[in-house]
Amino acid sequence: MQIRALGCSGSIAAGSRTTSFLLDDTVLIDAGTGVGDLTLDEMSRVDHIFITHSHLDHVLSIGLLADSVARRREMQGRPPVLVHAQPATIAALKLHILNGVIWPDFTRLPTVDAPVLAFRSIEIGDTVEVAGRRIEVLSAAHTVPAVGYAVHGNEGAWVFTGDTGPNPALWQRLAQIKLKMLVIETAFGDDEHELAVISGHLCPAMLGRELAQLPGKGYEVYITHIKPGEVEAVMAEIAAQGMHNVAALRTGQVFTLD
Repeated sequence: MQIRALGCSGSIAAGSRTTSFLLDDTVLIDAGTGVGDLTLDEMSRVDHIFITHSHLDHVLSIGLLADSVARRREMQGRPPVLVHAQPATIAALKLHILNGVIWPDFTRLPTVDAPVLAFRSIEIGDTVEVAGRRIEVLSAAHTVPAVGYAVHGNEGAWVFTGDTGPNPALWQRLAQIKLKMLVIETAFGDDEHELAVISGHLCPAMLGRELAQLPGKGYEVYITHIKPGEVEAVMAEIAAQGMHNVAALRTGQVFTLD
């Protein structure tokens, strides 16, 4: 199992790309601006996109990828790229983005009978098997309906929490699985604690309380979704708490499990 961080920033700036992970060659987990670093050949190999929630920094590249690969997939007779998301997220994408006003509806293009995109509903607790991988849908607590994902492998699970504030249900589930690596968001510094609470995110003090719910120690923990220009300050606050083996996730970082 190979996971490549295409984007892991809370917003954009030079060198900062928003959330997206490439699992092996054919699966995207979220589709932020980081997808734009894929070559056209790499984009064309993507058959599945798993979305955590409807916010723009996580879904922006769905329609753009569809536009880029539509002709190739049509000529190759390939099936639609399946976008896996909660029903509320699918409804938001249809209403607000793939609506013919903000962007063309690629669930009906290039033809209604052979579109380049199709939606598949998921719910928390589901396990979806695609491309030889088992992907579990995890609970998340955000300002819109949201999920995280666990990709189960022989060595244990790679877990991405998605955007989430404090979430007891997540830790209850993680205590039941073999956890190998955790990617968890910390969007703000402790000086913006109130903003983190209101916006359904974590700050370092909140992160410490969340990670304390992990059984035992020694996990690999990577921090994502920090705003551009704030990585050093936020990571210093996290380091001061003396938590697990915690590091900032970097765009382009590749992890190999199994």
